[in-house]
Amino acid sequence: MDKHRLEDPEEIKQVDKADMLKFCLNMSRHYREAFSLASGITNSYSKPRNIIIAGMGGSAIGGELLKDWARNKICVPIEVNREYHLPAYANEETLVLITSYTGDTEETLSALLDAIKYKCMIYCITSGGTIMRIAEQLQIPFLRVPSGMPPRAALPYMLVPLLLFLEKTGLSTEVSKELEEAFSIIEVIEKQNAAKTLVDNSLAKMLAVNINGFILLVYGFGLFSGVARRFKQQINENAKMMAKWDNLPELDHNEIVGYEKIEKHKERFVAIFIRDKAEPIEIRSRIEITKNLMVATGISLYEVWSQGSGGLAKMLSIVAVADFLSVYLAVLRGVDPFPVQTIDKLKDSLKKNNVREKVILEIEKIANVAISLR
Repeated sequence: MDKHRLEDPEEIKQVDKADMLKFCLNMSRHYREAFSLASGITNSYSKPRNIIIAGMGGSAIGGELLKDWARNKICVPIEVNREYHLPAYANEETLVLITSYTGDTEETLSALLDAIKYKCMIYCITSGGTIMRIAEQLQIPFLRVPSGMPPRAALPYMLVPLLLFLEKTGLSTEVSKELEEAFSIIEVIEKQNAAKTLVDNSLAKMLAVNINGFILLVYGFGLFSGVARRFKQQINENAKMMAKWDNLPELDHNEIVGYEKIEKHKERFVAIFIRDKAEPIEIRSRIEITKNLMVATGISLYEVWSQGSGGLAKMLSIVAVADFLSVYLAVLRGVDPFPVQTIDKLKDSLKKNNVREKVILEIEKIANVAISLR
């Protein structure tokens, strides 16, 4: 009997030319390296009144995960800013965590300019680029993470420093313990979904086979809100597939009505519900009822259950499965998961607006004044 193409490492490599799979297989190592690197973070800022995490795409998702994890743990509000400008409340009592893996993200540079103008407490996490240069010029504290990765694969280096910064600020004492559990669980997931693993023994491969060719709906809740978003993003970027995400209980107040007249379109969609053994009874009830309503329309459903006892282990276990799934979906579709040509084309077109250059010029003026006053 011939091997399934997802069980043949050589066939996988023929499609996955840049070896995106290696980032999945080395995920736990990258998380541990990120932990070691971020352990050296020092913080001299006072306790903030609020926290804003400024970033986009793969650099922002760490902020979403942090926000969901911290929601029931710390009393300081956290907002993820995916805009050119910071909200009006940002001031000297606001901690702004600038997250840009490349260090050249246009929107994040603009948010950094606002943070400087508003005299916010600022900390930058980047692999280099303009943001690191500006941080050095203005003596803004920063953490330099390893370069050379696609931003979506650099999640360990963009998330773990955020978590440890909270710990260093005295806002949490549970980060290190929870991360260790998460790392151990990710190691198991790596083995379960390795290139040679049989499809029947790999959750990621089984899901890839079953959802290939469909538009994916990813549904999360509470702790898994950002996880659902990340799930969707990885399907978009790696598998080059349309996907969307939503959350319970909100989707029960709008999205479920869309199933009423789905009719012939039902064969185009498949849904994945993110589940947790400790999910609240009110959420569990909604999930089961929502599933029944969807099944009645003929939409196919699958579930991915979290692993571990701590919040970070639960979240990152789903993220790990989703990352593997997105790469194996790309292989099944015969598309290289590494390039993101449409994003590259968009960025090239945006260069004509010179927004990034104008922002940098304004920051440089501020930096020159600061340097002259030292």
